[in-house]
Amino acid sequence: MASTSDKVIISCAVTGSVHTPTMSEYLPLTPDEIAEQAIAAAEAGAAILHLHARDPRDGRPSSDPAVFDQFVPRIRDATDAVINITTGGSTRMTLEERLAYPLQAKPEMCSLNMGSMNFSIHPAARRVSEWKYDWEQAHVEGMEDLIFRNTFRDIKHILKVLGEDCGTRFEFECYDLGHLYNLAHFVDEGLIQGPLFIQSIYGILGGMGPDPENLVTMRSTADRLFGRDGYRFSILGAGRHQMRLLTMGAVMGGNVRVGLEDSLYLGKGQLAKTCAEQVQKIRRILEELSLEIATPDEARATLGLKGRHAVGF
Repeated sequence: MASTSDKVIISCAVTGSVHTPTMSEYLPLTPDEIAEQAIAAAEAGAAILHLHARDPRDGRPSSDPAVFDQFVPRIRDATDAVINITTGGSTRMTLEERLAYPLQAKPEMCSLNMGSMNFSIHPAARRVSEWKYDWEQAHVEGMEDLIFRNTFRDIKHILKVLGEDCGTRFEFECYDLGHLYNLAHFVDEGLIQGPLFIQSIYGILGGMGPDPENLVTMRSTADRLFGRDGYRFSILGAGRHQMRLLTMGAVMGGNVRVGLEDSLYLGKGQLAKTCAEQVQKIRRILEELSLEIATPDEARATLGLKGRHAVGF
């Protein structure tokens, strides 16, 4: 039997802020839909649930704590999964908006993008001829002229007000090799202590491409910077690259992230109807490779989380 630290942690990012309702009828938009999909993903084997909010009227990204409050406590009551709240929000949100609910909820874990970057899916607008809601086209096409901002000062602020003050630990989202060096800077400054949970991300325009060689480069660089025992590695493959990169990463000793935030599909030309379908698929692949799946409490122990009793919701 594998030790707790050898088991694969499955994260599930339920809805995100990038995809729009027109792109998939199955994308969860309302608090009920987000809660239902998150709970089903946990039942399928996801130890960590990565959560964004959307305006229930039209599905646009929302930072409103009142919207989060309609589904986060419900998920907490129905599962023992680790609840991970975004601090990324969307490229159109201010830092204050992005932190509004995390500072209220004081969750066990939050995501933390390790640098400012171009982040866009604007080419996807060319494949859409008719939009369901008026806001969608401008949202997608407008990404061409936007950046996601997380300066060194922004990151330092998040580490202080959420990490130090609330005891929240982080899913360090690294979209490029330089983000690993940014993370190492904060470790060297004494602002971050291990164990680190590094989410390496491939296939987003503006970040690293989905080439398998990039996964190897990220893994070997993280080994040099932090030591193999100083961090837990996880893999996020965007869109059609999801399952093949996750499988490769798991074979290399990594953890995995699925969910409709990252990919709308289950297979070629087949929309995923739920996040749970993606969890079930990657779980089957991992178990066929004789890899064991971590429970939420095993993920807590591996990542040094404060526990569900210590959150603010």
